[in-house]
Amino acid sequence: MVQRGDTLYSIGWRYGLDYRQLARWNGIGRDYRIEVGQRLRLRPPPAGSKGVKPSAKPAPVERKLPPAPAWRWPHDGGRVAGSVRQPSGGVGLSIEGARGSPVHAAADGAVVYTGTGLLGYGVVVIVNHVNGWLTAYGHNESVEVKEGQRVVAGQAIARMGLGPGQRPQVYFEIRHDGKPVDPLGQLPRR
Repeated sequence: MVQRGDTLYSIGWRYGLDYRQLARWNGIGRDYRIEVGQRLRLRPPPAGSKGVKPSAKPAPVERKLPPAPAWRWPHDGGRVAGSVRQPSGGVGLSIEGARGSPVHAAADGAVVYTGTGLLGYGVVVIVNHVNGWLTAYGHNESVEVKEGQRVVAGQAIARMGLGPGQRPQVYFEIRHDGKPVDPLGQLPRR
């Protein structure tokens, strides 16, 4: 059920789904507009339903990721406090630093969500990059960008706030087509 402040992006993020799949499964147009109170299907319609072709169940395939952007760290010099698992199924990093210090875009992209609608993320910014890549930056004190705004790698997009335990930190996550990818396997070595 769509709640106030939800977007197709935030719902997809919450459930580990690609917003474009959600749109197709729910007959939502390219404007991706949803309404408060609207019920959304979170999986494909049953085989044989209108618009869905029945197919044999595919054999499991090892997931190959397309080329990723040249990632950079979202915070300069902060200590990596460790990996974190979110209720949404996300896997990311907690990076400590000074409260109010800048949080940077990890690569060029467009801001697709800012807000507090994702459980466990606090104030979050989500940036859409090339080839289905997304990044999320949580536990912000303030946001310096707007939805729809283009950003460049290294641009300050938010200010670090307090995370769990009231410690200054940014929570950073990378996803491809809505599925979490370990950031340590993507970010450059420090």
